[in-house]
Amino acid sequence: MASILISASCGKKSEGGSTGLPPYRPPVIAPPVDSNWKFDTTPTWAEEFDVPGLPDKDNWGYDLGASGWGNHELENYTDLPANASVADGHLTITAIKESSGGMNYSSARLVSKNKGDFLYGRIEVSAKLPAGKGTWPAIWMLPSGTWAYGNWPSSGEIDIMEHVGFDPNVVHFSAHTEAFNWVINTQKTAIITVPGAITDFHKYRLDWTPYALRGYYDDALVFTFINDGKGYKDWPFDKPFHLLLNLAIGGDWGGQQGVDDSIFPVSMVVDYVRLYKMLR
Repeated sequence: MASILISASCGKKSEGGSTGLPPYRPPVIAPPVDSNWKFDTTPTWAEEFDVPGLPDKDNWGYDLGASGWGNHELENYTDLPANASVADGHLTITAIKESSGGMNYSSARLVSKNKGDFLYGRIEVSAKLPAGKGTWPAIWMLPSGTWAYGNWPSSGEIDIMEHVGFDPNVVHFSAHTEAFNWVINTQKTAIITVPGAITDFHKYRLDWTPYALRGYYDDALVFTFINDGKGYKDWPFDKPFHLLLNLAIGGDWGGQQGVDDSIFPVSMVVDYVRLYKMLR
């Protein structure tokens, strides 16, 4: 009998009977507001590369190996001074044509992970880019620690500068997320010609706030990606990230027109890296 009564009661509710509760309304998630955040004028983390020798171990570690790095790259990344060294106030990352780790090229990929991890702020890097087909230098950022939203691209990637040697002086600023990434050709990207990028130092800058990623080349705004407030699939940039500096050879993008072996050794030279805290 109890079972029959419960069934009847449920039937009445499904026919429009009131439960006594207000109807469910999903929460409205408002996108963040641009609060015009400012940045400190003194760096809170900086690398001026003023101590000759290997890169400062308190600021930099290395990604090592010849895995192809998800892009079918052709280099083996090492921690050898021939591939990454500091002299005359500059960091030089050098790719060499040689047998290394089962590959035909060696290079270096420096990371600030667990030594310089940041959530929001202004990042400035002054660099001179390598020339020649097959080079693929990058100044970029990946999540630190646990990738809270899952594997790439769900937890995000910020490319402050990418350049491929077959397209000299054309520089790319990009952001990748689960909804916006190069695999599905939806990445957020600005493509800018920077005259003299392969012959002179230029400043590559990210201003990162809860509202937006903004990219600047030589202090000119070139890229804006606004947080739409729809969650991590669009905007996973609310967790700490770290910086990467590397020179890849070949790969799905860098090697599209082959590799010119006459260019080696070839280098990306970095004058400084500076992080300025976002002021709340």
